[in-house]
Amino acid sequence: MSAPSSAPHQAHQAHQAPPYPKQRANYVDPAPALITGPAISPLRFVGGSTGWLVTGYHEAREVLRDPRFSAERWRGDDTVRPVSPNVRENRGNGPGSFLAMDAPEHGHYRGLLTRYFTVRRMRALEPRIDGIVTDCLDALQAAGKPADLVEHFALPVPSLVICEMLGVPYAERETFQRASAQILVQDQSGGQFDQGMRTITGFLGELTAAKRRAPQDDLISYLTSVGELSDVEINNMAALLLIAGHETTTNMLSLGTFVLLQNPEQMRRLREDDALVPGAVEELLRYLSIVNAFPVRIALEDVEIGGVTVTAGQSVAVSVPAVNRDPALVDDPHTLDVGRPRSSHLAFGYGIHQCLGANLARIELAAGYRGLLGRFPDLALAVAPEEVRMRSDMVIYGAHELPVTW
Repeated sequence: MSAPSSAPHQAHQAHQAPPYPKQRANYVDPAPALITGPAISPLRFVGGSTGWLVTGYHEAREVLRDPRFSAERWRGDDTVRPVSPNVRENRGNGPGSFLAMDAPEHGHYRGLLTRYFTVRRMRALEPRIDGIVTDCLDALQAAGKPADLVEHFALPVPSLVICEMLGVPYAERETFQRASAQILVQDQSGGQFDQGMRTITGFLGELTAAKRRAPQDDLISYLTSVGELSDVEINNMAALLLIAGHETTTNMLSLGTFVLLQNPEQMRRLREDDALVPGAVEELLRYLSIVNAFPVRIALEDVEIGGVTVTAGQSVAVSVPAVNRDPALVDDPHTLDVGRPRSSHLAFGYGIHQCLGANLARIELAAGYRGLLGRFPDLALAVAPEEVRMRSDMVIYGAHELPVTW
């Protein structure tokens, strides 16, 4: 990478900064501009301010682990300022929304949840997850062919799992699924986002009140037992888990299946060697990198990254799809190889904000792919690949529907 050599040159580059290229090159590959440019380059944000875009693997890890970069978006010049002097109320998405918080507040909230996401607890869930996968495969088969893999399999598997963990009635899934889809539209007004969040937090508010009256063995009931947490904090924490807990895994199951159907040799290898499945999950996570929205950090002071000086207050966006295709991470990064040794990809993020539910997602994906390929050895697309409607309009990428037959 050729780094800017002077502050005036950097200022000129920032003035010429392009917007983030949202559209993928095809159904899986990042936009060419993301994988052909320098590891860090100027970027124009939606609000009009200029900052930096990181597409290099090593540079991304630096940004995501360095405490001089803040996850609190309100600290930048392109976001809403805080409305309360209280540090616990001072976060852009409200108290409890720890995804947009720094230490120590981030650790305070996340620490309350870690007991529910330990490796040991996730492994104890495997038999139940296998049972959910089997039930959803039965439903897919009963739907008759062709059937929508998203509706009958990819969406219900993680939705059922996260509902059981949180204590959310699955019968009310349409409420939160519809609202979360509204929240995750890329180009929308703030009003649409707020409306979707109000729907989810209102739904969870009623549930939290019910759990306080009659607690059960679930995560929301546990949070109500933590005396210092308000209902608003519990609702925001639960909303984050509910949305992330089903949207991401749903789209990995559907998009991963779509990609495997386009790579029959890779699919054959998985069918013939079950031991490849856990590694294939990691490779699909790296190769697909379904989160279109980038993590953004705000420089708290001047910091040099990749030969570029990021000045205090500037925003830095990390493109995970591009980072996971960096040759610095793996050889031949644009090739899907289900037998590839496990890489240190950033599909789950990095640093203190690394995805809390990463181990749960891995177990769900392995069970889902294994069950699907075992049940339907002749699984095939029911439409031409170009007819599959992709989620290019959504923050979390995938397929809106995936018609399959067998």
